[in-house]
Formats: sequence, structure tokens, C-alpha cells
Amino acid sequence: MNSPRRGAPRRIFLQQAALAGGAAALPAQTSSATPAAGVAAPAAAAPRIQFPRVFTGRKLAMIAFPLGGIGAGSISLGGRGQLRDWEIFNRPDKGNSPAYAFPAIWARAGNGKPVARVLESRILPPYEGSSGLGFRNVPGLPRLAAAAFTGEYPLAGIEFRDARLPVKVTLEAFSPFIPLDAEESGLPAVVLRYRLRNTANQQVKVSIAWSIENPVGSREQAPARGPAPDSRTNEIRVNGNLAGLVMSNPGLGNEDPLSGDFTLAALVPEGTRPTMLRGWPQGRWWNSPMLFWDDFRADGELGPEPEARNQIGALCLSCTLEPGKETAFPFLLAWRFPNRTPKRCGWTAPKGEADTIIGNHYCRRFASSWDAAAYLGANLERLEETTRKFVSALRGSTLPPAVKDAASANLSTLATTTCFRTADGEFHGFEGVNDHSGCCFGNCTHVWNYETVTNSLFPTLARSLRKASFGYSLDDAGAIHFRQLLPDGKERSGFAAADGQMGQIIKVYDDWRLSGDTDWLRSIWPRVKKALEFAWTPGGWDADRDGVLEGAQHNTYDVEFYGPNPQCGIYYLGALRAGEEMARELGDAAADEYRRLFEHGSKWIDEKLFTGEYYVQQIRGVSRGLIAPALLSSMGSENTEKPAYQVGQGCLVDQLVGQYLAETAGLGQLVDPRHVRKTLESIYRYNYKRNLYDHDTVQRTFALNDEPALVICDYGKAERPRIPFPYYGEVMTGFEYTAAVHMLYAGMYAHGVECISNIRARYDGERRNPWDEAECGHHYARAMAAWSGILALSGFLYHGARRTLSIHPNSPAALFTCFWSTASAWGTFTMDRRTPETRLTLALLYGRLRLLQANLPGKAGRSSAALNGSALAHESTPGGKGMTIRMREDIELKAGDKLYLAV
Repeated sequence: MNSPRRGAPRRIFLQQAALAGGAAALPAQTSSATPAAGVAAPAAAAPRIQFPRVFTGRKLAMIAFPLGGIGAGSISLGGRGQLRDWEIFNRPDKGNSPAYAFPAIWARAGNGKPVARVLESRILPPYEGSSGLGFRNVPGLPRLAAAAFTGEYPLAGIEFRDARLPVKVTLEAFSPFIPLDAEESGLPAVVLRYRLRNTANQQVKVSIAWSIENPVGSREQAPARGPAPDSRTNEIRVNGNLAGLVMSNPGLGNEDPLSGDFTLAALVPEGTRPTMLRGWPQGRWWNSPMLFWDDFRADGELGPEPEARNQIGALCLSCTLEPGKETAFPFLLAWRFPNRTPKRCGWTAPKGEADTIIGNHYCRRFASSWDAAAYLGANLERLEETTRKFVSALRGSTLPPAVKDAASANLSTLATTTCFRTADGEFHGFEGVNDHSGCCFGNCTHVWNYETVTNSLFPTLARSLRKASFGYSLDDAGAIHFRQLLPDGKERSGFAAADGQMGQIIKVYDDWRLSGDTDWLRSIWPRVKKALEFAWTPGGWDADRDGVLEGAQHNTYDVEFYGPNPQCGIYYLGALRAGEEMARELGDAAADEYRRLFEHGSKWIDEKLFTGEYYVQQIRGVSRGLIAPALLSSMGSENTEKPAYQVGQGCLVDQLVGQYLAETAGLGQLVDPRHVRKTLESIYRYNYKRNLYDHDTVQRTFALNDEPALVICDYGKAERPRIPFPYYGEVMTGFEYTAAVHMLYAGMYAHGVECISNIRARYDGERRNPWDEAECGHHYARAMAAWSGILALSGFLYHGARRTLSIHPNSPAALFTCFWSTASAWGTFTMDRRTPETRLTLALLYGRLRLLQANLPGKAGRSSAALNGSALAHESTPGGKGMTIRMREDIELKAGDKLYLAV
């Protein structure tokens, strides 16, 4: 889960716990959830989450909304309108901000006294520091009275309020985000559009000026460089209506990790006057910001440019507004920093390769930051329109607001430094990021398995992850080394993780199902088959080929589970089912063996591991001689015959993760569905704490005090092992989402929504940043499991190879609208079940979709089908969960089309 693992030492607390040794039991722990004969009712007062969410007052304090393209670095928008966490320099960089990076507004009504303010709302407490608040970004200059921040990723909006200002000011901030188009969603650029409306009864002159110190290789970025002369340059550029400053540093070497350039620009509206400074007036002490402010405050314009200037460039737009009129000032920020290295970003490299440039994909597309800004400016209307189509489709879905909020907020992880694309175009992900370095490198399989964003919205990125797992990371024996080193193809890291390996096999099936690309499946199948059958090798997890995983199973909790357990075992069942489906499609006779193992393993797990309430582990130690050498070398002197760090009889929050993935992929039930339902009820009964006042944990704390949460493992019904597995008492949102989403699939609608609402209530802008769900690092990849809430409630399953569609919403709403996506198209559907007839309208907003048949809720009777109002020849028969409408021939829907079906 959370650490590169024990080639470096185990986590400190694991070392301390190991001193106690053994696996003796403690007395049963009292659960803070009160057991009941049946599952407890959901809380009557679950947190009310709106969507989109609006934050004001102290709830602005923690907001940092990531802006930037997928895998291209990010700059975050703070709740007050300030930019923070400039993470565009090839590594995470929490707290980093160039000096004097701020917007300012100037306005004068008629001949009255002008008002000048930093275009942010007032700074929030605390105000303490060794120099007070210091002087960076001029905290002592006046700011606007208040702000209201609205966030629905990828769009952020701020409404500023100040009675002294004769204009109303709002900010729209975003970077293009278009599902299925990773290129257009991967621009190294940000739009900051300030809208201004004259609220006075007379003419108003208004200006906005953006300033920033040249950030390219500044002393603060590289303090070790010493007192060398400052070689940074700021150059004025104008191209049509695009005007701005390109900031660079010719003094840096071509391969310096900080080498690159940054653009501050604006799309100058007609009738607007731009003025620019390549630098503020040079001065000692604080003369420079004082003289800049004197200049701007005098007339709302910049200049003349001083002969002696520093590296703080500024760009100003000015116009005159008649009463009631409005305008918009679109500022663009763009960047290009090509020299990503493993060492710089925190990724582990093969020996001697830490300083090798692995590059950035976006830098292959754009030769400079100015080119990126120019491209965004020239294509802004198209890119914004499609981005807003996606946002509107999600907003218009009649899903619980908390489900939409969770799904939307965690999409932002793709734009953070958790993710990047190397120069060859391949997609890579840390588990999360520390403040100044990636945390837990390698596209870690057993973490990235939980998310459903890449395969649902960006299939090219999903395939890139599969290319890594089934490429060089797959060794000759069939083990997927669960962390990829970069540069790729030179050395493997570590060993295989049982859960990671099985999950990746399920992911291949899902990628194929969504796309229908059987040629791709055929090309990767021999390696997928080898990975599945690796479990059968001598010393493997299923060496006796009975469908039950045994032995030492490394997993997402950074330990080995010894013996049969539900977490890894049901994952294996999912991989066997996925393998069966893929093998049958390709005519591989191995499908029958996969089926045999699945049936035997499923029956065994239900009979041997299900207690009547949930599934448990049978701890079975093994001889060190039966453990793979690579895994064994990481264990030190651990006693593998009497292992510590086990689940035992505890109720594990993600014991059904394999079934969760099977649900999202449409693979059906892996174990008895009655047992699944009972297990989910037990997770709600035991793992769910309505508050944490009495919850004991000495581990990392991600929730506390009055916050309700699902804990990783509860021992309220069993003896806890003396040394249980690490993290057992923690709370982590990715695991919570997995359980909550599964509740939605299992018909526990209110319980699942409650658990998701509780998570998002914790991320309220005051306690935590709503766009940063942490686990082992900020912006943790596992939390993108939140997207699965949409998959669960929509009940939308498309099979591209068979050109079939099944829509059976798990929502109680009789009139239900929801976003949907496949690997080739996305849009919305509306299902109306308010009458005995089920009526479906499927709207395609982007891409193309081939369809032969659809299955909807309904009973035998009349049916109808039409495309854009024209009737379609079809036949209908009972089947699946309802009625199947089969077209006489394939149809292809394109953007703008609407399909109408009724049964």
C-alpha cells in the first residue's frame, strides 16, 4: 500500500512492533458500534453535502484546487483567490509559490477616488510567524472583504465581495478536461478569467494587473547554486490578441532539472488596453513593491518601464465600462519544464539512472510555454465548450450530491504531481505525494487497482498502466513486479503482490470490455495468461490448483497474509473469471480450467472462511523454503511459520475488494451474494464508527474526534492478534469508498450514501482541503475509487466487443438521469420508470458508440426503438434482468445523437 517496502527497512512502527514477536491473542476488543440483530439503520442526520459545493469564511482556509493538465504539473487555486502550491517544476512542491505572484484590481467610478486592492479576499488567521506574515506577496496590502468559492472539478469559481469596489468581480479558473482525450486534457496551462460588471450608476474604469517574479531556476528553487549572477530574463511577446511575458533563464544548462520557461499572458479583449513591465523598479529593502503599487494605484496602468528593474514581471488589462455593462479579462498561465528525472521527482530508478532525463510528454507537444499558451488561446472556445459539457453532464445527474462531489473532487488527482507522463507518452503514478517528493513510486498495482477513473474516462492512460504491468515488469516466471522502475526496461523492483497481480488481470478484462478492441486483447493475452497461471507455479499462491490462494501473499497492507483470506482470495476468483471470459473470446481452452478453479475456490471460501457474518483469514504459516526468493529477501528474519501482522478473525473493510472490482467490470458474483450482503452489513455494523472519541489507534490519524468513519479492521467480534497487520486501526478514504460503493451495488443505498457523505464532510475546507484526500501522501490514487459510486448507481454496463448495453440503475429514483462513459464515447441517459413502461433516452455528447442490443428493466410486452426520431427495426425478448431490445443491425451513435428505447 504505502511504502516501497522492506528493501529499505520496514516502517518504524513495524520495527517497534516486531520486538514483541509472536501472534498471541488479546482479549476481545469492544466495538464502538453497537451490534444489533440486523444491520443498523443509517444515521438520521447524515452530513448534507451539496453539489457543487460552496465555501465561505474559515472554510476557505485549506482549499487548494489543482489547475493544470493531466500529467503536466499543477498550480492550485486557494480559497481566497490566491495561487498556491506551484508544482510545475518536475516534483511535488507543497507551499511553493514564486515571490510576488498575485493579481491586483483598480477601479474608479466617474471622477471619484480610485480603489486599488490585491484581487484576493482578506487573509485568514493565524497571523503568526517569526516576521509576522513577512512580505512575500505583500500581505499588508488591502484585499477584498470576502469571497465565496465554488468547486466542481475541473471548474472553480470565486465570487468576490467588497462594498467599496464599484464593480462586481468573479473568477472562473480551469484547465481543459475532456474525458477520452488525454492530449487535450494534458495541457500545461491554466485559464484565469476575471469577469467584471459595473454596478455603479456611472462610467467605471477598471484594471487588473498580474505580477510574478520569474520562477525559472530562482534562488528559492535552487538555493545551493550560490551567489552566481542572475541570468533570468523576461521577454514581451504579442501575437494577435495574445499578449504577455515569457520568463526564462538562459544561464541554466540544457539538462538542468529546473531549466524551462514560463508564460504570463492574456487574451486581450477588443477595446481593452494592455500594459506590461518586464520588471518592477529595482530597489533596496521594500522599495520595489512600494514603487510598483504607487504606479498601479495612481492610474490603473503600468509604466513607463524603469531602466533599472528586477525580475518581477507584470501584465495589466484596462477598460472602461458603462453602467450595467460587463467584460472578461482572460489571463493564461503556461509552462514548459522538460527535464524530469527520477531523482528530482522521487521515483526510484535502476542503479546509476537516478539523474537520467525521462522527460515530460507535454514538452514533446509544445516547444515553449508560449506555444502552449497560444494553443490554448486559439482553441479555448472548443476546449471550454467540451469541458463544460462534461461538467454539466455530471452536475445534471440525479445522483446524491455527496456521490457526485466525491467522484468529481478525486478526479483532480490526475492533474496533481501524483501523476505524470514521460517523454515517450507513457502514464505513471505515485501512490501519493509528500510535500516535496513523490511517495511510493511505481504505478503500485495494489493501490491503483482500486481506482476506476483511468479505464472509465481515459482508456489510453489505463492501457499505459497495463503496458507497464504486462511489459518489462512481468518476469519470465509470470510475476508482475508491483512497482515499476524508471527508466523502464533495465531493472525490476522487488517482487509480486498477490492482490496487485490479480487486480491487474481484472483491469485488462475491463479495458477490453469497455473498448471492444479484441486485437489489443489478443496481443496482450499471452502475458496476461502467464500472470494468471503464475499462481500455479511451485511455491506459488495456488500451487495445488484448487482455486484457493495460500502461502505468503504480499498485499496492499505492506505485509504478507499467510493462508487463505478473503482479500486476496476473492481477488483471485475475479482474475479467474476475467481470465475465463477473455480466454473464451480468443478460443483458448484454458477457459475451462479457469472455470473449474473459480467454482471450486468460490465454494471453498464460502464454506471455510465465512463465519455467518463476514469472511475471515485462516492463518497458515509456511516454511521459508516455500517463499519466492525475491520476497524472502525483503523479510529479514521474520518467522514465516508463526507469522505476525495478520488479519485473523477481524472484520476487514476491503475483504470484498475482488467482488467490488468484479461489479465495476460486470463479471458477476464471485461468492454467495447472500454472504456478500451479510458481510457488507457487518462492515457497517462493526467497522463504522459514528464518532472516534473512543477509538484507539497509535497509527497515522486521518480522522478523529467527532468524525464518523469506516476503520480498516474491527476486532469487536474476535480476539485481536497480539501483533495485527499494520494500519488496522486507521481510516483511509480509498478503502471507505470501496466498501461504500459495494453497499450501493448490494442494495444498501442509504448506508453507502451515508458513508460517502461522511468522508466528504471531513473535507470541508477548514479541517482539510476538499481536493486532497491523503493516505500515504497527498492526492492519494486509491481515493479515485470514488468514481465507482457513479458506476454503481448508474447500473450502466457496456460490452464493446459484443456491442451490448445493460442499464439497471441502483438508485431508488423513478426518474433518473446519469452520466455514462465507454472507451469510445460519453454522454447522459435518462430512465423514466414512473409508469409500467420503462423509457430510456440515451444522449451521446462525445465520441461514437456502436450498439446491437440493450437490456432494460421491464416485462414482456410492446417495445419501441428510435434514433433521432426515426424508428429502428428491432425485436424484444425477456432476458438478463429485464427485457432485451435487439436491433436488426448494428447502429452507430455519434455526438449529438439521441437513442430512445421503451419496454
